[in-house]
Amino acid sequence: MLPEPFLDRMRTMLGEEYPTFLASYDRPKYQSLRVNLLKVSREELEAKMDCLLRPVPWAEGGYYYKEEGRPGKHPFHEAGVYYIQEASAMAPATYLKAQPGEKILDLCAAPGGKSTQIAAAMQGQGLLICNEIHPQRAKILSENIERMGIRNAIVVSHEPSYLAERFPGYFDRIMVDAPCSGEGMFRKNEEAVSEWSPANVEMCGKRQDDILESASLMLKPGGRMIYSTCTFAPIEDEGTVSRFLAAHPEFRLEPLERYPGMEAGSPSLAEMPVEGIENVIRLWPHKLEGAGHFLACFQKEGIWEGSSTCLMGEEKGIPLKECREWQEFKEQYLKTDLSGIYLKFGDQLYLAPERTPSLKGMKVLRPGLHLGTLKKNRFEPAHGLALTLKPEEVRYSVALSVSEAAGYLAGQTFPAEGEKGWYLITVEGYSLGWGKLAGGIMKNHYPKGLRK
Repeated sequence: MLPEPFLDRMRTMLGEEYPTFLASYDRPKYQSLRVNLLKVSREELEAKMDCLLRPVPWAEGGYYYKEEGRPGKHPFHEAGVYYIQEASAMAPATYLKAQPGEKILDLCAAPGGKSTQIAAAMQGQGLLICNEIHPQRAKILSENIERMGIRNAIVVSHEPSYLAERFPGYFDRIMVDAPCSGEGMFRKNEEAVSEWSPANVEMCGKRQDDILESASLMLKPGGRMIYSTCTFAPIEDEGTVSRFLAAHPEFRLEPLERYPGMEAGSPSLAEMPVEGIENVIRLWPHKLEGAGHFLACFQKEGIWEGSSTCLMGEEKGIPLKECREWQEFKEQYLKTDLSGIYLKFGDQLYLAPERTPSLKGMKVLRPGLHLGTLKKNRFEPAHGLALTLKPEEVRYSVALSVSEAAGYLAGQTFPAEGEKGWYLITVEGYSLGWGKLAGGIMKNHYPKGLRK
């Protein structure tokens, strides 16, 4: 049952379209996923999975799929070959237009759909900071960054205002997928319906103002910022945009290409007259194959000259000679070089992107790529390292079929022949984790907390 005040407002907003909008709640849900272009091409996955139906028009690598295909249960999911993501939610990161080598912030990043989409566009080059204020959601975000094999992301958990103090004018692009009243998710999430109220909608609008204020301080002159919500509420959509622009004349709304079913914003829904409000985009569930969504693209005036730095400076890292166990492991088992700076937290070794800002005083869940554990006279590789590697990048690997991979994911050992030591376990060419061969038995090193 949808809240009556919500229905009254939608009736007023949509007029004669309202019955069609209401009927969309009775349609079957559209199921979609996004191919992880860091690991696989669209064509390759199309050839391997017959559940894919057709591409999502506005997202590179996005596909609708047959529900009976159950891709969430397939070993490819655990290998990070794709991310199950609602189709409309793929639009904001598309419009961000992330480029390799840039410094990018995903300010409200959990569970990670937009972060991992941005990372694919960056092609492993540059710095991606993924922030989530809620610790438990930040943990899920970190796990998804790991599963998708992303090397150049740092996951933190802070208030946007705290980050704004450390990173003034630092980022080339910022994604603000703001916490909202979730009206576009009512079909998918019953909890969103039960939590909805006019007071909550108003509270969300005020919180969005604060978040955008912080984000604006962190964007370079000439930078690009996407603001998005999954709600229909004008106070959170055109209202938030108009309030922000009225307070920030240094920003303008960028005109965006609209795909079929996407609609321009309406000046009548803005709280004050601002130039270009028609450049925002509404995604209506009765007009396209996806949930309700809203997005706007802000461009900051000016041209950035020079190199931006964090107020706290940059991480210097530790020399390779202090990572002797890792160096020996790398020489023995890897056939690829990994660039970056080494960071050590206790006995845990990470590889962070070059020019990583100082992490001192920050709540960091993932300071780059987790390489593994430095133990006395030996190195134990991390699961995250395995998920970034391909069979051709390691000296030893074992290829499993889909059915065999299910046993590995459940924690089973299996007989194998070869040199003793660490092996990359793969399914149809995609890495799943580590195994260690000894005495003709491949010991299973898939993390116990992830076993099926």
